[in-house]
Amino acid sequence: MARLLLFSLPGLVAICAVHGILMDRLASKKLCADDECVYTISLARAREDYNAPDCRFINVKKGQQIYIYSKLVQENGAGEFWAGSVYGDNHEDEMGILGYFPSSLVEEQHVYQEATKEVPTTVSVSE
Repeated sequence: MARLLLFSLPGLVAICAVHGILMDRLASKKLCADDECVYTISLARAREDYNAPDCRFINVKKGQQIYIYSKLVQENGAGEFWAGSVYGDNHEDEMGILGYFPSSLVEEQHVYQEATKEVPTTVSVSE
């Protein structure tokens, strides 16, 4: 299921492109546990609510658990963002929602494996 979710993240950017939203690239590299960024790095819990500014990001509620798949490499003074998935209250019946969020929003609860693979990010819509 994690693979399905991770492969859908580029689709989010494509959806934004179809609707005419031009966005800057958040980073040119990300850290993952594997070359495809499909394995879970860690489990985190949100310390506060977060409202997504655009379709690349996810809305998060305080206390919600987030499965982390990649960590963007911080560039040019931009904030540090991670990619992960959140689930609703009945996550057994739902597909997780995948997107970016500020790393300062969460506290990692459990690290499954270290994010040691540096992987280039995909080209953004605005390029």
